[in-house]
Amino acid sequence: MSISLKPFNTFGIQAQAKQLVHAQSTAQLVNAWHDAHAAGKPVLILGEGSNVLFLEDFSGTVILNRIAGIDIRESDDAWHLHVGAGENWHRLVEQTLVRGIAGLENLALIPGCAGSAPIQNIGAYGVELKHVCEYVDCVELATGAEQRLTAEECRFGYRDSIFKHEYQDRFAIVALGLCLAKVWRPVLTYGDLTRLEPSTVTPHQVFDAVCHMRRTKLPDPTVNGNAGSFFKNPVVSAQQASTLLQHHAGAPHYPQPDGSVKLAAGWLIDRCELKGFCVGGAAVHRQQALVLINQNDATSQDVVALAHHVRQRVGEKFNVWLEPEVRFIGEQGEVSAVETIS
Repeated sequence: MSISLKPFNTFGIQAQAKQLVHAQSTAQLVNAWHDAHAAGKPVLILGEGSNVLFLEDFSGTVILNRIAGIDIRESDDAWHLHVGAGENWHRLVEQTLVRGIAGLENLALIPGCAGSAPIQNIGAYGVELKHVCEYVDCVELATGAEQRLTAEECRFGYRDSIFKHEYQDRFAIVALGLCLAKVWRPVLTYGDLTRLEPSTVTPHQVFDAVCHMRRTKLPDPTVNGNAGSFFKNPVVSAQQASTLLQHHAGAPHYPQPDGSVKLAAGWLIDRCELKGFCVGGAAVHRQQALVLINQNDATSQDVVALAHHVRQRVGEKFNVWLEPEVRFIGEQGEVSAVETIS
């Protein structure tokens, strides 16, 4: 018997799995993994499916990580949160603000579960998870041994972490620890936030502004399926950025601490006049070019073909080659997104 994965991916792509397991504890998650492993079947551990594209039917077991719980401990200068991997991220942001705990407001309305946040090192409007992460608890699937990694050991990078590399298939995240300073310092470096007054702004005002920006610029996945930002913002050398800016003086660019420069993928795609461009049922969103949407019963092949076209157009015009932020899932598990759309 096959089970539809359409309700479990925000792209709304039709795909099937052989088995679906809701894991509400570490033991349930490990046991489900062992059962599939013993049967020789591949395993995919999924949060809310907000950052995946199913390329085809999955031939094994999909485990939905639903480990819940939020514990809050107070120290002299900070709040320390221990959050189950299955907690919804945006609800976590809301709950902290209700309790008078600030620091996550820039990350409001990012879809998905808390356990997915470290994998991508989620970020928005000048804040990344690594800025507030204290530790990540994971379990070694083969042995059931639990392990706590410090934020430094997670090797966070731009939309990257150890969980995308050597920990990808061997470990599952079960909880994360966040440290939110009691002395709040607003981050107002992007978008509408730059118009707020740093000396008087409140965390709730930042939260409201972030929610407004996301709701007006990003499509609702319940209306048009999507996985949020489809491509990473490219990071290029200072020399390449300088060359690009000589020809496109208005291009948004953000110098990085290591001397490289981050560019805005959405701006690059927009300058290729691709907003609204369609392949089959997939389209580039008309308000935010960084988002590819399931406009009309798109297949995964439609999305892949559209992503390929976008990448080629941007590469040919700017000599900048975009890489997907979304994880591509094949019959046996994750595959290279860059190779798939190249």
